[in-house]
Amino acid sequence: MGYLIDNLQYANWSEKIFRQMREGSVDAVHVTITYHESFREMVLQLEAWNRRFEQFPDLIMRATTMGDVDMARATGRTAILFGFQNPSPIEDDIGLIEIVHQLGVRFMQLSYNNQSLLASGCYEANDTGLTRFGVQAVAEMNRVGLVVDMSHSGDRSTLQAIDASSRPIAITHANPSWWHPARRNFGDDVIKSLVAQGGMMGFSVYPHHLQSGSDCTIENFCQMVADAASRYGAENLGIGSDLCQDQPDSIVEWMRVGRWSKAMDYGEGTADAAGFPAMPSWFGDNRDFGNIRAGFAAVGMSDSEVDGIMGDNWYRFYGENFGPANS
Repeated sequence: MGYLIDNLQYANWSEKIFRQMREGSVDAVHVTITYHESFREMVLQLEAWNRRFEQFPDLIMRATTMGDVDMARATGRTAILFGFQNPSPIEDDIGLIEIVHQLGVRFMQLSYNNQSLLASGCYEANDTGLTRFGVQAVAEMNRVGLVVDMSHSGDRSTLQAIDASSRPIAITHANPSWWHPARRNFGDDVIKSLVAQGGMMGFSVYPHHLQSGSDCTIENFCQMVADAASRYGAENLGIGSDLCQDQPDSIVEWMRVGRWSKAMDYGEGTADAAGFPAMPSWFGDNRDFGNIRAGFAAVGMSDSEVDGIMGDNWYRFYGENFGPANS
């Protein structure tokens, strides 16, 4: 069986979750370490992760390369990779892109819902595309091997990032808007451009991104992925579940509001559903990836397609894109 990789989670990390990762035979997880944090606040998150690696060395290990995923698998552990959902930790300093890569960060979103110094978010009324800083940041990210992630950006910004980048980029956690027209999902033209450049699309199980929300059936989700494989080819598709397991609802306020607003921004939810939505019955934690694998087979996907989407495609992408350009 191929690799099992989830390329986006933001859980309330605990021994319980790490043990569930092992029970589910999850080889690697890309974890969000920042939303709106400054550089120094981001360093505090790295310190917290170092303590977790020290406390649970038999369950998890720090990973920055494809080879680290191999090491984790060989030793019965889950590889943990770091990413930002906002470029706030690099502040206004392009030199910090190389520094955060040296600190082990491997993915960085150019914006999170709002306009950033680099690009427009998907909730802005006007998507003005990449900024001048954004164009230069993409080039620097390409140079050092920090993957451009556009999961919370607008379509125009995303298309410009694809064009500006000399290396494949990623949408780590979203779904096609032709299946469910959430503002966080992406149009056919964007996904076609993404995969044509060798970029990766990670499918999200977060209910606001799903048709019928928390009531989305596994058959519906898996048929969507099968349809996407027919449209775009399966080799650039993966999973980015956006699992926010065991998080208190107060965390949603930090994710959506940060320090930029006095009022609650409900994002894709509504005023009477400001907290985390209930996950679909078939995916509650890391032990449930087998449900998705079986669901893919049930809708007629081949073994090689299933292995690719469940993790082999992300594994290949890591090997090609985490190091310096032309390395």
